[in-house]
Amino acid sequence: MTDRLSRARAVGVLAVLRAPSAEAALESAEAIIRGGVTGIEVTYSTPDAPAVIRELIARHGERAYIGAGTVTTPEQAVAAAAAGAEFLVSPGTLPDLTRAMLETGRVVMTGALTPTEVMAALSLDVDVVKMFPASLGGPSYLGALRGPFPDAPLMPTGGVKPENLSEWFAVGAVAVGAGGDLANSASIAASDWADLEHRAARFAEALAAVRG
Repeated sequence: MTDRLSRARAVGVLAVLRAPSAEAALESAEAIIRGGVTGIEVTYSTPDAPAVIRELIARHGERAYIGAGTVTTPEQAVAAAAAGAEFLVSPGTLPDLTRAMLETGRVVMTGALTPTEVMAALSLDVDVVKMFPASLGGPSYLGALRGPFPDAPLMPTGGVKPENLSEWFAVGAVAVGAGGDLANSASIAASDWADLEHRAARFAEALAAVRG
């Protein structure tokens, strides 16, 4: 499992990208990568998500860690994998969907919040349990889950900010997913790529401090 997660651990932060168009998604991703965050989760909330994934991989190759998010059907999992996605993320854990995601051979991250849901995800042998929405419990909740699940690969998404990044990693997060505080929807809608780059730089600086 450690080998499969080496890329996720290395990038540390996955930008959860939701954009109104493929073009906006590409511009947003480029700004975020320029800012220093090289993990990009292109969600299926974005039109033509597989095409965006394919283009980002063509541009950046191994320099960035590109995957698909909001995967809710087996067909989406297959299409994202065919586009070259290195990881697949679902907001929840449905057995049939999770098995289809695993069959692609990609790194699989599925959502859970309660202990029962974490157990269900782990029983399916997912690579990462995405704690979502992590904003509901914060770092202390992830820390509490460490009691029954000391070795579970947990990744909080929601409520992750540069200011609390160190707290998430202190309680053992494998990596973190960052949405609104990084891939900000208002900035994307306004084509404010400079703001996205600035937000990414703040996350990159915070991550460097954590690892310092």
